[in-house]
Amino acid sequence: MAQGVSPQSATLANVASSATNVTLFAAATGHVNGRAVFNDSTAVLYLKFGATASTSSYTVQLASNGYYEFPAEAGGVYAGQVDGIWASANGNARTSVW
Repeated sequence: MAQGVSPQSATLANVASSATNVTLFAAATGHVNGRAVFNDSTAVLYLKFGATASTSSYTVQLASNGYYEFPAEAGGVYAGQVDGIWASANGNARTSVW
């Protein structure tokens, strides 16, 4: 999608929680206007911009029922791989890309 063009729809997914590393977003092949995650779990979700998240190697710590929207930069939002890991496995990450 061209920069500055409003999206017509979003792609939604549910990613089951895991006490081991899991990929929430694969690296995008094109422009990404936005990404968001809702932690539908009672456990903390550790998000990592890149591969192999852990409880000691992460970018964002997302509390239970927390919401995170990726910050916009001049060229869009971070479009690389995003991995996650939960403090304990219960619930889901509800993801959206637009």
